[in-house]
Amino acid sequence: MNNSIPRIRPPVYFLIAIALMILLNSVFPLAHWLKFPWKYFGIVFIILGFALTYGSFILFRQAGTQTHPGVKATVLVHKGPYRYTRNPMYVGLVVILLGVAILLGSLSPFLVIPIMIWILHSKFILREEKWMESWFGESYLEYKKKTRRWL
Repeated sequence: MNNSIPRIRPPVYFLIAIALMILLNSVFPLAHWLKFPWKYFGIVFIILGFALTYGSFILFRQAGTQTHPGVKATVLVHKGPYRYTRNPMYVGLVVILLGVAILLGSLSPFLVIPIMIWILHSKFILREEKWMESWFGESYLEYKKKTRRWL
């Protein structure tokens, strides 16, 4: 596994994923399964995902540590949503994508979500776990044992 700092950051992949979802919905709509007003339930997921991502980001800022992949973290944050998942910012991005897919109302946007999860997992999470182990040692390994990677 490559431990170098990724050139493209997670928010860029996230924006590409949203654009791809919209494109797929426009060009290859598969089974418009949700109709008005039910598809607007996606807005709830978008708001929840944004709150989770932003709230997790704020916890990093309050702790005085970095949010950029590959830049050495100075504090191991394990409160708030970090008690339940080691990656609440990434979980929040996926929840937002789920909301966008619901809002678009066809099945084709849902095809993007597993691809995004794979990108986050392979390009970021696995690297970040190695970095965290080297930066925090035993305290991170204990946290890792008690806290799930995703949910």
